[in-house]
Amino acid sequence: MKNYKPVIGLEVHIETNTKSKMFCSCPQNHFGKKPNTTTCPICLGLPGALPLANSEAIFKTVKLGLALGAKISKFSRFYRKHYFYPDLPKAFQTSQKDEVLCIGGQLLGKEINHIHLEEDAGKLVHETIDGKKFSLVDFNRSGCALIELVTEPVFRNIAEVLVFVKELQLIARYLDISGADMEKGTMRLEGNISVTTDSKIPDYKVELKNINSFRFLEKALTSEIERQIKALEAGEKLIQETRGYDEVKQTTFPQRSKEESQDYRYFPEADLPPIQLGDEMISKLKSEIPELPVEKRIRFKTKYGLSNEYINVLVSDIKRSNYFEDAAKLSSEYRTIASLMINKKMDKQYPEAGGLIKKILELTKISYSDDASVDEAVLVVISKNPDVILSYKNGKGQVIGFLIGQVQKILHGKGDPKFISLKLIEKIKK
Repeated sequence: MKNYKPVIGLEVHIETNTKSKMFCSCPQNHFGKKPNTTTCPICLGLPGALPLANSEAIFKTVKLGLALGAKISKFSRFYRKHYFYPDLPKAFQTSQKDEVLCIGGQLLGKEINHIHLEEDAGKLVHETIDGKKFSLVDFNRSGCALIELVTEPVFRNIAEVLVFVKELQLIARYLDISGADMEKGTMRLEGNISVTTDSKIPDYKVELKNINSFRFLEKALTSEIERQIKALEAGEKLIQETRGYDEVKQTTFPQRSKEESQDYRYFPEADLPPIQLGDEMISKLKSEIPELPVEKRIRFKTKYGLSNEYINVLVSDIKRSNYFEDAAKLSSEYRTIASLMINKKMDKQYPEAGGLIKKILELTKISYSDDASVDEAVLVVISKNPDVILSYKNGKGQVIGFLIGQVQKILHGKGDPKFISLKLIEKIKK
């Protein structure tokens, strides 16, 4: 078998956490809602209904582009992308094509092609009623504001893909543009996969659609790569197509032949004016970008001296990382604070930030035994260990550690080790 290498590009869809949909005033949050209850003539594409672009969704898209080092287009526009599917009531999707909001950029050294903004489609629901199978359509999601990030085909293994999408999810949350919750469908993944024996990009790609978990993504990519390698080894010619993943059979299956750009018959959306962004607005949005995860990891290492394990846990939740920093302003026991938060989950036990920080600070302050108690314990240990005392006097200084341990047993661990050591030496020399 030849040494095949995967070539993978990603399309990541992120629903914004705006209050309303992309082109109408219907609520953006559709999760758990009764089917077809958050719709209107605009998102259902009824005749005469005119769209109005959601400026907040535009600004959130630009923020993501700025955070990833993309070039922001001062002039961009929406297009109609035509295709026929039951969950697309207008028979076209309002999206972007040539003049997109964000061009280029990178994340973790992986090149991004562009980031654009569009509306989401509805959702097919497959049910069995009275023994008969039905495919129903829920239009609650139709028209929701949806950011799409498209990478170049720069991934050469699945591990790189997983690291990338997890970091992107974290950035979306830090920027407060989306919850990026895959279980709720506010972040969905699509992979474009080919395999090659050299450095050339193959003349085909297979798109895996609608992947909604990291575990699912790993399995789907693994299955598709194996399928392509087996097909090429058998002398088959692979075609450009869209495939789904059957988790029960752990195989991908064909859905339809992959369309080219011209198949969608793009043309500018006449009902929406172009988007124009000035330097002042772009600068304002850039100033609103918070410290990103990669920057926070570096600072937590250099400023607080935390281990990588602690850093990764804290940085993975912006609320917990902010909480840690609030505590760190009041105490320099950084590692102890992090340990109590992560290992004891004490930040979860105390909902009020002030109460939790106070408790953490109390626990970081060790209450040592008083001098009289230490003196008494030292004398007891010396009297019970004459042989060890003699060894110390004969030059075996390392036995002092044993003696300190014996004193701590009497004091139930509440002695100051340095003070105990001084007292032991003082008494032994008398």
